[in-house]
Amino acid sequence: MKELPGRYRDFRRQFPAISAAYDDLGRMIGEAGPLNEKQAQLIKLGMAVASGQEGAVHSHARRALEAGAKPEEIRQVALLGMTTVGFPRMMAGMSWIDDVLKGGGKRKARG
Repeated sequence: MKELPGRYRDFRRQFPAISAAYDDLGRMIGEAGPLNEKQAQLIKLGMAVASGQEGAVHSHARRALEAGAKPEEIRQVALLGMTTVGFPRMMAGMSWIDDVLKGGGKRKARG
């Protein structure tokens, strides 16, 4: 997995107990049902697109790739949102997915 964003690393250093609890919660949720990692990451990607969260779209697109999703599957996630969350939100999500698929998921430097 790519390096975590600096702000998230800072949060983890500042609040290690909360970070550990958050990690445990995520693990428990992942183990709570029959979905495999690829399916879970594609669903989380769809939720990130729908809620307009650029960082989460980047993260879950990368994670979906790591879990074995094909670029076509990842792009379809954004397309599926067109009739649910609207064309502009879908297009934004598609551009963030393409950041990962075309640019290797490199983060932009923040000043």
